[in-house]
Amino acid sequence: MHDPVAEVGKWLRSVVEGHNRYYGVPSNLPSLGSFRYHVGRYWYRTLRRRSQKTRLTWECMCRLFDRWLPWPKLHRSYPSRRLGVIT
Repeated sequence: MHDPVAEVGKWLRSVVEGHNRYYGVPSNLPSLGSFRYHVGRYWYRTLRRRSQKTRLTWECMCRLFDRWLPWPKLHRSYPSRRLGVIT
């Protein structure tokens, strides 16, 4: 909560990237997008609690999302493509 935004952003990027790499299989993109959204939402709630003057708007937070939290993408293909199985 008290660390600089850039430091927390780097850490959250590694968390979201690791989650994307582990769960980045076909047909799981909606879940990956949901994970990214919820991580960002909790980060937003935490940043708004840092001050009694809540000056952080959702639009500003969306810019932080785009800067620090990677978009979900597939890291593994279907097994038939990956293993060369032809039936």
